[in-house]
Amino acid sequence: MFDMKPDAPDNIRGEFSPISTSVPGTFVSELLPEHSKIMHKIALVRSIHHSNRLHDSASTEVLTGRQSPQGDREEFAPIAQFYPAYGSVLAMLRRELDIDVPFAALPWVFKNVISVPCQGGGFLGNAYDPFRVTGVIGDATYSADSFRRPEDLSISRLKTRRELLDRLSTQSEITAETKQIDFKAHLHKALELMQSESLHQALQIEQESETTRSAYGLYRETPPEGVRNVQGYQLRGQNLLMARRLVEVGIPFINVYDFKQQGQNWDSHVGNFSEHKDRLVPPMDKSFSALVNDLEDRGLLDTTLVIGMGEFGRTPKINGNAGRDHWPDCYSITLAGGGVRGGYVHGASDKTGAFPIDSPVTPADLAATIYWRFGIDPRTEIHDQTGRPHRLAEGKPIKELFKT
Repeated sequence: MFDMKPDAPDNIRGEFSPISTSVPGTFVSELLPEHSKIMHKIALVRSIHHSNRLHDSASTEVLTGRQSPQGDREEFAPIAQFYPAYGSVLAMLRRELDIDVPFAALPWVFKNVISVPCQGGGFLGNAYDPFRVTGVIGDATYSADSFRRPEDLSISRLKTRRELLDRLSTQSEITAETKQIDFKAHLHKALELMQSESLHQALQIEQESETTRSAYGLYRETPPEGVRNVQGYQLRGQNLLMARRLVEVGIPFINVYDFKQQGQNWDSHVGNFSEHKDRLVPPMDKSFSALVNDLEDRGLLDTTLVIGMGEFGRTPKINGNAGRDHWPDCYSITLAGGGVRGGYVHGASDKTGAFPIDSPVTPADLAATIYWRFGIDPRTEIHDQTGRPHRLAEGKPIKELFKT
């Protein structure tokens, strides 16, 4: 898509042709006409690689910057998450800022066989799990049931309950216990969020004009005959519009998961080209470009780093089912905003797109880059529940991606 190989053999280059972009000499797939118009605002990394060939472990590494302690494998029964997600780490390290919602995720918890254990606080504890915004598939709206205030519970009653909690906690001998302190913190946060009018308004995506919603992609109808009807397709496009609304109310870190179920997402082992053309790429092309342009129009792009990535790429060689299989050895990601050098291409792959040949980048490097852009030294250590130290990231920030 972002690293075309038009001179490669037929069984590698595939069906799609490259098109020119707003950056002379940079080409993308013909399926990305909207991206092609804004490549001067986007930086490409064409040399991401890691060693995980399975969904769960690959997702863990790209969303935490760390190899899963279990190694490269799929999980068939729930396990506890160990390494915390980026947003959880930032929420913990920046807790003194007292941000109402330091980390949000939408529109669901994604899963393979089980919910993939890389989406929350890990060893930092569930106090640093994200604020979960749930997509309502039927009408492409959003809610956050965990913090919804019952209709008959007024703000004044909420304040009275909080005052009562404070008095009871002060009088109790067990307030020194860690669990009691954590419970109190959770309850206080829940009460604060129930009273947050700005957050409540942000979730009301239906307040957006039809023009804006359509610009991101609004898919109310059943997909055309012959195109897979995958759960949650109606939300593709609206998810990024909701992310923009959350940025506007000051949420500093947001994860958007494109699909809920592995195998129904970009996992194109069969019919790769029809899947990309008819189902996968057009909503991504439309919504990502709309987000970048919308943030710019609102004066938010320079302070908002947008990253588009997957857990791995797909095999250079097309398989016998006209599909492409898992390939973590080399793939591309996109970045925009947040001081990114638009039009810059970092790294390169070989003539078939199989392996990096210039400036290889790992998820650890991406993790270091994210922390660095938040003003945090990636060599900072945090501690797990046994007191063992862990460096935030073992990689190095990719400083070339950003303006000086």
